Amino acid sequence: MRQRLRDFLALTKPGITRHVVLTAAAGFYLGAAGAFDWTRLLALLAGTALVSGGTNTLNQWWERDVDARMPRTRGRPLAAGRLSAGAGLAFGLAIGLAGVALLASGTNRLTALLAGFTLGSYVLAYTPLKKRTSLNTLVGCIPGALPILGGWTAATGHLASGGLALFAVMFLWQLPHTLALAWLYRADYRAGGLVMPGGKDESGTPTAAKAALYSALLLAASLALAPLGVGTPASGAVALGLGLFLVWLSGSWALAPAPERARKLFVATLAYLPALLLVLVVARALEARG
Repeated sequence: MRQRLRDFLALTKPGITRHVVLTAAAGFYLGAAGAFDWTRLLALLAGTALVSGGTNTLNQWWERDVDARMPRTRGRPLAAGRLSAGAGLAFGLAIGLAGVALLASGTNRLTALLAGFTLGSYVLAYTPLKKRTSLNTLVGCIPGALPILGGWTAATGHLASGGLALFAVMFLWQLPHTLALAWLYRADYRAGGLVMPGGKDESGTPTAAKAALYSALLLAASLALAPLGVGTPASGAVALGLGLFLVWLSGSWALAPAPERARKLFVATLAYLPALLLVLVVARALEARG
């Protein structure tokens, strides 16, 4: 029984779910004005965790045959056969829909709508496209960026330029992150029958050039945050430094493609996002204290 519970938990991808919940929390805090509604925040966090866990579960249910062919993923509960496909499907639908319902009742309908679209677009659009076109990444970045916007709408009840700017940063951040990972594991993805960016790029140059372009666009988007009211000139200066670092790493990979340079960029993207969000949250807290 204990192993079975661990397997169900593994289906939710706790690490990814934690990341999604934290970005939603940051969006909520950055969008909140006046009195802080802790009840609404708790509903946001719980609902977002359920939707994220359901989305990850349904993704693994859909790709259980793919996961079984890839060394990196063949040990997952559905791919390894420790859980049945029916159990995975029922679990994913149950917690995903429960999360949407919780967001509708505990935050507002707009946030629930964004969460429902996140789940649907990730499972029904991004997941099947991974077998057909490398453009799947651009599609997948949309549900990947929606949780922070959902945090904003949970706090404000409406869409606004600040929330959309955060969405743009999240969208663009995923591209150099995913390009580096997809190129490093291109043989694994090919074995699974997935058409990922860089899958046929043995030299690494075209993939690295795209990563450098998206890193530059990410830098531009992050610099637009402060003028749109998300952050301060000080946080903008930090965003400039963080963005230039990613541009430098991706540019170095483009000029001299090598696995170690792609890996450095990937690791840097993992640090970039929490660092940027932390700076924005601290800047807002200091601003609120006057």
